[in-house]
Amino acid sequence: MVGFGIVLPVLPLYAEDFGASPALAAALLAVFSAAQVVAAPLWGRLSDRFGRRPVLVMALVGSSAGSLVTGLAGALWVLYLGRALDGFSGSSYAVGQAAVSDLAEPEERPRLLGLLAAAFGVGFVAGPLIGSFAALGGRELPFLVAAALAAANACLALVRIPGGRSSSSSKVEVRFGWGAAGPVVRRLALLSMVSMLGFAGFEATFAMLIERRFPEVGDPTVYGLFASIGLLMVAVQTLIVGPVNAGLGSRRALRIALLLVAAGMVVLSIGGGWGGLAAALILMVVGQGVFGPTLSNATVEHVDSSARGAALGLQQGAGALGRIAGPLIAGGLFDQLGLSAPYLVAAALAVLALAVLPSGTEPSTPGKPL
Repeated sequence: MVGFGIVLPVLPLYAEDFGASPALAAALLAVFSAAQVVAAPLWGRLSDRFGRRPVLVMALVGSSAGSLVTGLAGALWVLYLGRALDGFSGSSYAVGQAAVSDLAEPEERPRLLGLLAAAFGVGFVAGPLIGSFAALGGRELPFLVAAALAAANACLALVRIPGGRSSSSSKVEVRFGWGAAGPVVRRLALLSMVSMLGFAGFEATFAMLIERRFPEVGDPTVYGLFASIGLLMVAVQTLIVGPVNAGLGSRRALRIALLLVAAGMVVLSIGGGWGGLAAALILMVVGQGVFGPTLSNATVEHVDSSARGAALGLQQGAGALGRIAGPLIAGGLFDQLGLSAPYLVAAALAVLALAVLPSGTEPSTPGKPL
């Protein structure tokens, strides 16, 4: 995630150096997410079949190659190729979640999945800081730094990650797509997409909202707000996810998280100056911070250990689909209907997600099908 954070700020400007229009430059982000939609379920199934370590190493090597191709690109189409390769290879987060789930005791799993998500957040905060220094050597240098980091990470993975397969991966070929998934897993994947629609739309329009509501502030304030969101998310995922799941169970934790997100979006749409903004961000970030790791834990609770990677990959792919559509929808709402429209729609989506949340009791045996 450090590598992704390094290249993200400079990527549109780098594309414009190759003659890309603003629309084509922005489309590079969509290409990355579109590749994740396709690749995430595939990486998950492969990790169930062949083990977590070889798949993670392959994905890291591919990510390194994608960043290298981007940094050495001589034409715009090569730039798109590099981002597609990096997106395809960068879909391995679900494999990391599956590896954590394999190693964790059921009662410890929500906390450890929260720590994994928090590590992602730290990487996203640190990446732009590193990239800002790397960019002093030219716009291609951040991509080369990201490639080196991914390659080093692949070497570490060979040494540090346990090499065993999941419990039945050596005996059974796992087939697990949308049609093969059980109804609970499909609903949880749909939850991932719906929630990401709203939050990705918020991310895409937040800077424009600040610029219009607080015209006296400049870009450093916007960067500071994004950094604050990231740091608060890390704190929530490190300190709150585990106790909330232990006390409430995954289903009630998801319900409360969605209500917090909806409330935060409504407050954001209303305004209320800096105090209203602070309240909205706290509600929203706490809700979203609890929601992500808890959703992954709920998915793991309802599948056999031999299908964890596939189920989590399906969830990651659904979330990536929401990340593609969310900014497009929110941008249109912001432009056509006004500043508050994207956040009211996001609040409505969070409430709608409550209806998608599977009903019934918690599984009696974590890790077994409902």
